[in-house]
Amino acid sequence: MRRDLQFLLFEWLDVVSLTEHPYFAEHSAETFTGLLELSERLAGDYFAPHNRLGDECEPRVGEDGRVVLPDEVGAAVSAFAKADLIAAQFDESVGGMQLPLSVFQACMAWFQSANTATTGYAFLTIAAANLLTAHGSPEQVDAWVRPMLAGQLFGTMCLSEPEAGSSLADVATRAARASDGTYRVTGTKMWISAGDHELGNIVHLVLARTPGGPPGVKGLSLFAVPKVLADGRRNDVALVGLNHKMGTRGTTNTLLSFEGAVGYLIGDEHRGLQYMFHMMNEARIGVGLVAAAVGQAGYRKSLEYATVRTQGRLLTARRTDSRPVALVAHPDVRRMLLAQKSYVEGSLALVLRCAHLVDRLKTADDEDVRQLLEILTPVAKSWPSQWCLEANSLAIQVHGGYGYSREFDVEQHYRDNRLNPIHEGTHGIQALDLVGRKVVMSDGAAFRAFTDAVHATLARADGLAEFTQPLSRVLGELERVTALITEPEHAAVGLANASPYLEAFGHVALAWTWLDLVIAAHGKDGAFYDGKRAAARYFYRYELPAASSRLDLVARHDRTTLDLDPQCL
Repeated sequence: MRRDLQFLLFEWLDVVSLTEHPYFAEHSAETFTGLLELSERLAGDYFAPHNRLGDECEPRVGEDGRVVLPDEVGAAVSAFAKADLIAAQFDESVGGMQLPLSVFQACMAWFQSANTATTGYAFLTIAAANLLTAHGSPEQVDAWVRPMLAGQLFGTMCLSEPEAGSSLADVATRAARASDGTYRVTGTKMWISAGDHELGNIVHLVLARTPGGPPGVKGLSLFAVPKVLADGRRNDVALVGLNHKMGTRGTTNTLLSFEGAVGYLIGDEHRGLQYMFHMMNEARIGVGLVAAAVGQAGYRKSLEYATVRTQGRLLTARRTDSRPVALVAHPDVRRMLLAQKSYVEGSLALVLRCAHLVDRLKTADDEDVRQLLEILTPVAKSWPSQWCLEANSLAIQVHGGYGYSREFDVEQHYRDNRLNPIHEGTHGIQALDLVGRKVVMSDGAAFRAFTDAVHATLARADGLAEFTQPLSRVLGELERVTALITEPEHAAVGLANASPYLEAFGHVALAWTWLDLVIAAHGKDGAFYDGKRAAARYFYRYELPAASSRLDLVARHDRTTLDLDPQCL
């Protein structure tokens, strides 16, 4: 993965050029490389060794009611914090080093690939700190963000409830204002990742309703609810139980009861969901990175296995006594490996592209860049979650019978990655966001920003007709179908078919990304660059045609699911 990250950051995205802007001026190619090398070392020394242990010895509640984790989890998170990696992307004004997000996400890829469960504690804390920095008061930033960046305080996001998962309009948790200006938060939150542990104090970011607020999501406010208050008293937040997951078991997943807990309003009342989206959108891109990194781990291990494992003989071998060959010598095994490579390396590039868009917004307030980031966010969450999971499935297949045994890591990688199509909004939720909001927002400005960006790449791809011709054709289909489904009379059926539309859109976005990578590799020799071209060819020949069939379904305004009587299921 080291060589791939170097290519993406320095040869494709040219992150060093960011240092020409004052915000990133303290950095250089040397600082970027140093942090990447540090991340690789820490991930290998502290995170990877207990990945299996965290899966086998999942969190439990001890006799004293405290959550018990393996000691290695605390040591790894502490090492991460001591290296100032929690603070890396934050402004210097709050103790950060103003590292470009694209470089930081590349650093995080090492940790997510090594041990996504333990990395989850830092992942959520960073997202919570970003939200508080953007929307909290100066006093709240001093009280919570600075300790978070030092690894002394951890964060969560508390949205879902037992009867309100993705449907946040049904959130029932209440917050009543007290005489001292704080609030008393009462309700139950479910599926809260990192919701309880003994790594340090926790600040929960909780969506709740205040008296007299409007119904639905417009009535939601956001509150910071510490597990332990500033005076050392335990707040009225109770751990009801731990949920036992199929994967990423090492990250606690909790049912929490807020029993009149002291909470502090973030920003203004009734703007909670707006603030929470700051954390959710960051987390969505982060989930795409997790999916790509875990897919990468499975790909690397299946490639290594296929190289050393001998089985079968070449189809062209005539002598019955010929020696068995390595699995990688068989064309169908190479197909499965090449498919994985196209999914995971393309997904990693897509996520880093989104992070780079965030960096570009730091250097210039460009509305086209903002719109492009908006429309790519649901794609960057969902496409890697769907297809890097398929990469993990193929990694199991390459291992054969060994693949589904727990003696080999690839089955755990599959289980770990299976959670990501659900995390931070399901595939269907992201599809509804794309079709119902993103492609129509600002009179289609975000969609135009995307198509303009693809056309610009096509214009730079001289001599690459094997890629430009199919991409131009499918992009035209996407533009035509998008115009059809955004007509008011087709709104219902368009939303009913939002998922195949999202999948087609994602295929176009990945094909665009692969073309960009081929351009970056153009004229460069060696197995690494040949591998990029081979993965791109695989994606264009085996995968991109599927976008046309999905778009054809959407264009027909198919009503199969819309008209289905649930009694027929």
